[in-house]
Amino acid sequence: MTNYKIVVLPGDGIGQEVTTEAVKVLRAVGQGVGVGFEFEEALCGGAAIDAHGTPIPGATLDLCRTADAILFGAVGGPKWDDLPPEQRPERGLLALRKELDLFANLRPAKLFPMLVDASPLKRSVVEGTDLLVIRELTGGLYFGEPRGIEKIQGGMRGINSMIYTTPEIERVARLAFEVARKRRRKLTSVDKANVLAVSTLWRQVVMEVSQDYPDVTLEHMLVDNCAMQLILNPLQFDTLVTENTFGDILSDEAAVLAGSMGMLPSASLGGKTALYEPVHGTAPDIAGRDLANPIAAILSAAMLLRYSLDLPAEAERVETAVLRVLEKGYRTKDIHSEGTTLVGCRRMGELIVRDLETLYT
Repeated sequence: MTNYKIVVLPGDGIGQEVTTEAVKVLRAVGQGVGVGFEFEEALCGGAAIDAHGTPIPGATLDLCRTADAILFGAVGGPKWDDLPPEQRPERGLLALRKELDLFANLRPAKLFPMLVDASPLKRSVVEGTDLLVIRELTGGLYFGEPRGIEKIQGGMRGINSMIYTTPEIERVARLAFEVARKRRRKLTSVDKANVLAVSTLWRQVVMEVSQDYPDVTLEHMLVDNCAMQLILNPLQFDTLVTENTFGDILSDEAAVLAGSMGMLPSASLGGKTALYEPVHGTAPDIAGRDLANPIAAILSAAMLLRYSLDLPAEAERVETAVLRVLEKGYRTKDIHSEGTTLVGCRRMGELIVRDLETLYT
């Protein structure tokens, strides 16, 4: 039997609830296909700050380096909002991305047919949406130096540096072309080349990489226009690639297309060990109340099966189970509508596991 070591970092808030359901799904897959999963849980984010005074303990990093994959929940919350920026829970996730060289984040935004009316956009605009945002994760404003807040005459000055090198751009562009080649062979590179020097370099490098992928159609789009086009005509997009800050914003905007952030998974790839997490945050207002939607975490587990464990058939089974449960009319609060059955986080997880198990019988 093949055995896989999965490190689980539930984090804070509803992260602790949704990862529990995702682990149940992976256990069901293991039993169904005959592979072994060893789950090891560790602290990250606010929970780690409370226990160890740091958002990412060294022991957590060491454990992650030895894993086959990482299943991540969410970090942060108002409890830690007054901490200095470098000590806040989110720094734990940023440190993981940097230490594990997770340079590319894949965020699919696919609208399930039965959830069309959950999107705030008109059916005629959003129906059929199926796109993927690839965000560079380890460069740009979030990591560039110099950075910080300093005193100047007359007040203070805040500094962040947007920095990218040719190799950083090339590797995420190449990954994006490879992914686009497996989808509908269209790649949109998003930048701000009319204003930013770093975006001029971004566009140049992406164009150079495109020479190796003549079968993929490449287009360039300015980020402000892209933000508008995602709302006006999302069906024009297949795969998008962009830098860190733009990707952070655009992928959250794309989440609206799918009706709820509770439906959207993500994968952070690059180094030996990849990380999988739902797009949503910790939602402290509903944490501990069994109201969270676990589907994003469960679909993140499906991405784990596909990208880290090379089990695409099992990933498809998980995705099919999610679809079939939604077809039966079960909904968590964020996607509930008249005529559907309202269920909690645990119940939704149970329904998906039960349906998944039938696919193995």
